Amino acid sequence: MLHFLLEQLSGLIGFLSVFQYLTFRGILGVLTALLISLFVGPVMIRKLSQYQIGQSVRDDGPQSHLSKAGTPTMGGALILVAVAVSTLLWSDLGNRYVWITLFVTLSFGAIGWVDDYRKVVEKNSRGLPARWKYFWQSVCGLIAAFALYFTATLSQETALIVPVFKDVAFSLGPAFILLTYLVIVGSSNAVNLTDGLDGLAIMPTVLVAGALGLFAYVSGNSVFANYLHIPYIPGSGELIIFCGAMVGAGLGFLWFNTYPAQVFMGDVGALSLGAALGIVAVIVRQEIVLFIMGGVFVMETVSVILQVASFKLTGRRIFRMAPLHHHFELKGWPEPRVIVRFWIITVVLVLVGLATLKVR
Repeated sequence: MLHFLLEQLSGLIGFLSVFQYLTFRGILGVLTALLISLFVGPVMIRKLSQYQIGQSVRDDGPQSHLSKAGTPTMGGALILVAVAVSTLLWSDLGNRYVWITLFVTLSFGAIGWVDDYRKVVEKNSRGLPARWKYFWQSVCGLIAAFALYFTATLSQETALIVPVFKDVAFSLGPAFILLTYLVIVGSSNAVNLTDGLDGLAIMPTVLVAGALGLFAYVSGNSVFANYLHIPYIPGSGELIIFCGAMVGAGLGFLWFNTYPAQVFMGDVGALSLGAALGIVAVIVRQEIVLFIMGGVFVMETVSVILQVASFKLTGRRIFRMAPLHHHFELKGWPEPRVIVRFWIITVVLVLVGLATLKVR
């Protein structure tokens, strides 16, 4: 909105032309979302506490978590508002990628909101039944996949790009729809599984979103894309504003979510943020790099799969408790130690992912 207005005025007021630059609007996206989170956060926490929208805690988990019962949850709604407002203010609203990304983020947020509402307001421990959660995730993921596939105009927009190898790309054809669906739904649930400790999920999300913003910027610039031997995706650079908004909103939320947390994001935040990472990675054709940079999310998901498979097949558990962060807690690691070490792992993995830009 503001981008369009300022673009029209730049012809009359010269210095306003700075708002045409993606990097400048990306910075504004970060700052706008951060300020919204910081200013709205305290009000939201008071309202959630007032209406007793508090987290329930499993009694079979780490004993240190019992004190968290009643902590306000559904705080992910704050992140969604900050991201949506910031993106709408500073993005080019004529860009299809902006709308597809917002659709995925907000629709998955709505699914998470229904699940949270049933759990904490209606006191239904099951929340939204798993089959219905996955059904609506699949519907929303497939809508985005079909939209990207049928609006693609260049072959590289639907090809699978293999990092490091500059000339290795596979034409997917209709299989692109399946890959997109799996990436969106998979990353959404992976972040949701990781969201079990104070600040554990949000900081890796911020780091990966920032890196994907850089990928979006260079992918949308023909000169940079050609130099780095990555696919040129016209219009994808506009997603730097969306990714910047995720960074700003995430850091603002972390202000209140850091240990000991004043608020939890709930499924409304975790499902939407994971889906957002997935759709951006698909658009910039970096699904494999997302798998690398989001290694913490992958480890958490794999730990759950292995735990369930092992128990069903052998009756034994591989980990003391899944997801993986609970295993380390039960081994005696203090919660802050688990959180910070997982953050450090993410920093390393994000740097590895960024290195693939140059190692070709």
